[in-house]
Amino acid sequence: MNEPLNPYAASTATLDEPAAYLVDGEVVPAGKGLRLANFLIDYMVQFVVSFVFGATVALVGGQDGVDFINQTPGFLIGLPLLLGYYILCEATMARTLGKLVTGTKVVNDQGGKPSFGQILGRTFSRLIPFEAFSFLGETSRGWHDRFPNTFVVKSR
Repeated sequence: MNEPLNPYAASTATLDEPAAYLVDGEVVPAGKGLRLANFLIDYMVQFVVSFVFGATVALVGGQDGVDFINQTPGFLIGLPLLLGYYILCEATMARTLGKLVTGTKVVNDQGGKPSFGQILGRTFSRLIPFEAFSFLGETSRGWHDRFPNTFVVKSR
């Protein structure tokens, strides 16, 4: 007889096909072109977020808001926005808006979801001077990938 369906039971599904970014059990990183596109899109998104933040502070705070924006060093506003953007996006979706557009995502060395610690490592590694260009070297793996042992892979 048929067993009743238990919606709380563990899944019995198996993967018939390995993920496209795994070759012989090894993770294959996305290419430099996709990585550059991710960087440029994310840079534009951060610019828009910063502009919207500044405009909101000015509109809500009036002249006091404008004075706050003018008197606060840029990095004290930009740094939390940058860190928040990458941590929030990559910890929740394993991708930023740039990665969403290019069809890439962040994975650990096994091809699975990276840990929160790895996401923090990726995010804070981005603060190293000239790190943004580190993926343009011999491999497409930047320092923010190598240090926390993560990869950006093509997911579609």
